Amino acid sequence: MKITKKEFIMMLGGMFLMSAAVYYEMMPNNLVLGSLSGLVLVLVKIIPLPVSTITFVLNMILLVIGYIFIGREFGVKTVLASLMLPMYLRIFEILTPHVESLSGNIVIDLVCFMIVGGAGQAVLFNMNASSGGIDIVAKLINKYLGFKIGQSITIIGVLISMAAIFVYDRETMVISLVGTLIYGQVLDRFCDGFHVRKKVSILSKEHEKIQNYIVKELRRGATIYPAYGGLDHAEHVEVVTILEKNEYGKLLSFIHETDEHAFVTVSTVNEVVGAWNTVKSR
Repeated sequence: MKITKKEFIMMLGGMFLMSAAVYYEMMPNNLVLGSLSGLVLVLVKIIPLPVSTITFVLNMILLVIGYIFIGREFGVKTVLASLMLPMYLRIFEILTPHVESLSGNIVIDLVCFMIVGGAGQAVLFNMNASSGGIDIVAKLINKYLGFKIGQSITIIGVLISMAAIFVYDRETMVISLVGTLIYGQVLDRFCDGFHVRKKVSILSKEHEKIQNYIVKELRRGATIYPAYGGLDHAEHVEVVTILEKNEYGKLLSFIHETDEHAFVTVSTVNEVVGAWNTVKSR
């Protein structure tokens, strides 16, 4: 299976965000959130090994599980992404070995971690990959039990956060639990943002030109409906299509140039299931 240059760059960027959030926001505050890094923060108090080493070993075990039960594409991409996490952590350990809280406030650091880490994690999930570790378990729950990714992360995260009581104080455990619950919601919001589409309905006398532009130029499907005016009872043709945000802008510009009297309604679609995503490649 080939990984495109774009996908590889996205992996590098997503893993950099996640690794930076873990090393500079999560670790200095002992935030045991629902991730492999949270579990490592517990284990590092018991096992006398560097964080990067423990992360690598656990990742390898979970990667085998992900490859077998989730699929080859997910497994290959996750292998690459998971190798980047200990690599980035090791670089950070060498460049900045003694890191303290950047803000001095655990709540501010928690919020920063959720935003930066959630963005990086959402990039990976959007391309059918993950950072490895606990994300693989979350993906298994998502695939076989039907929970959303954020909900799956929350389920596992609660268990990991509760384990913090064995090596940290109760305050750390409570903050980690609250952070885990919020982080799951933030992650779902980020992931949903990648799948938002625009459903565009057009009533126009130039419907054939608009239909041809959608199919031939934008390479998207279009559905044609007969319509009747409620006021004048005139017959019309409605063209309906679903587009990405940048494609919607192109279509709107074309409609303005083609028929300034066209009637256009637009709605947001949060999820599309079926062959929509494969039309572009034809």
